[in-house]
Amino acid sequence: MGIPVSAQSCHTAMVDGYAIEGHVPAEAIHRLVTDRPDAVGLALPGMPGDAPGMGGDASSWIGQPVVLVQRDGSLTAFSY
Repeated sequence: MGIPVSAQSCHTAMVDGYAIEGHVPAEAIHRLVTDRPDAVGLALPGMPGDAPGMGGDASSWIGQPVVLVQRDGSLTAFSY
């Protein structure tokens, strides 16, 4: 789906033609499909053991950087 190894995580989804990798917040996905940048999608790289669904607390995930995956595989910060 065009997600580079450095941005891979635990879950991958397709939303309106964009790849979503990891526990990307809904607000970021909403902005992505509203703004429609020419990109592969969004990623929240990694999978910490305390992530939601892994027996941890969702609050540990708050504030983690979401990145926009460009078509050339580069990553840029994506604030939402």
